[in-house]
Amino acid sequence: MNLLKCAFGVTSRKFLGFNVQHRGIEIDQAKVDAILKMPEPKYIRELKSLQGKLTYLRKFISNLAGRCQPFSRLMKKGVPFEWAQACRNNFESIKSYLMKPQYWLPTPIPGKPLILYVSVHERSVGALRDQGNNEGKENALYYLSQMMMPNVLKYLPIEKLCLALVFSIQNLNHYFQAHVVRLVSRANPIKFVMSKPVLSDRLARWYLQFQQFQIVYVPQKAVKGQALEDFLTDHPIPHDWELSDELPDKDAMVIEIQPPWKIYFDGAAHREGAGAGIMFITSQEEVLPYSFTLTQQCSNNVAEYQALILGLEMAVDIKQLQSQLFGDSKLVINQILGSYKVKNPELVPYHKYAQRLVSWLVEVTTLHVPRKENKRADTLASLASTLSFPDQTQVAVCQRWVVPPPNDNEEEESEAEHTASVLEFGIEDWQQPLIDYLCYGILLENLRRKTEIRRRAPRFLY
Repeated sequence: MNLLKCAFGVTSRKFLGFNVQHRGIEIDQAKVDAILKMPEPKYIRELKSLQGKLTYLRKFISNLAGRCQPFSRLMKKGVPFEWAQACRNNFESIKSYLMKPQYWLPTPIPGKPLILYVSVHERSVGALRDQGNNEGKENALYYLSQMMMPNVLKYLPIEKLCLALVFSIQNLNHYFQAHVVRLVSRANPIKFVMSKPVLSDRLARWYLQFQQFQIVYVPQKAVKGQALEDFLTDHPIPHDWELSDELPDKDAMVIEIQPPWKIYFDGAAHREGAGAGIMFITSQEEVLPYSFTLTQQCSNNVAEYQALILGLEMAVDIKQLQSQLFGDSKLVINQILGSYKVKNPELVPYHKYAQRLVSWLVEVTTLHVPRKENKRADTLASLASTLSFPDQTQVAVCQRWVVPPPNDNEEEESEAEHTASVLEFGIEDWQQPLIDYLCYGILLENLRRKTEIRRRAPRFLY
């Protein structure tokens, strides 16, 4: 070990030409000054020196490939060196970009989803890896850009977007493995690949790369985040480009991440009957109350599970896959979180069904709240007729009773008595997991089965 190259117990350190700190990686000012003080290249040797210095800082510069395009062609063999006006303009724009004060890349926050914005220029593809911090601000974490080869220029615009996503996966593979990635683009490249009745070799390779990670497409609705605004400015989209009419949001240009809905649930059981109350609070703070009269007598814990399952079923039906669950039953909440074991046989089927519904949601948070913070849902659970809220919202009472589906791993004795011997072991329907994945993007929890379904799914895209 060379002690001259080691440092212990320091808050910051210059490492491989970068300043590494607890908050992230900063550009070494000496590297920036070397570019800012460079005169315009007069020979190919000076241009190569400039290209090398810029390449070292490529992760800090948005659309570097597009910015270097005018003078990158001068590097080709047989092309005479001529520093034209376009080269001068881009050289000055790069210097202006590097003069931004204290440009740095923050450290990703574990457990928080990453935002990946991919864009396509006329001759280059680019990507921005972004993440919101704990203060609600968005920070650029990594820039990627690459010039397109001549054969790639013939691709359709949507195929170039697929290529940009593949390029991002290949360069940011370790981030894709550790985080849920929200993909933001002009159209959904994953849907494009999935919708093709016949996959070519190239599309099949792309599809296999897409399915290795948890990538969620986010439609682009409104401007949010200076990092994305700067990225869009650096990646102007040609006006004559048109995407397939089958793909949504083709004219959308920016992103807004909507906050998750809040779902408060409560169940109540007494001698006269049982009820379940559910209250949705939307991202626009609208209150949607629901009250259900349970048609069977049950314990209070079963009523709590009935309320939870009804809320989850409604969230799945309306495709509200990002939700926060709040309940005042410490037993039910901790059983869902896995902190408590389910020892009561009566609760086992409800617990398994609730866990299955939770797995269908993309992002869900389950929290226990005191009863005083869950008063509305508690009141709804106790309803026997309509209730008028202070804001004159009328709440209709419906009759429901949730019967959890049988567990796939348990053999039903009643079915076995009337089934042929070849089905005596309760063989699972092989089609249903494929249908759930192709139609709703739902995968089984078993890792081996999950991989197998992803591999077999393209065969049924007809």
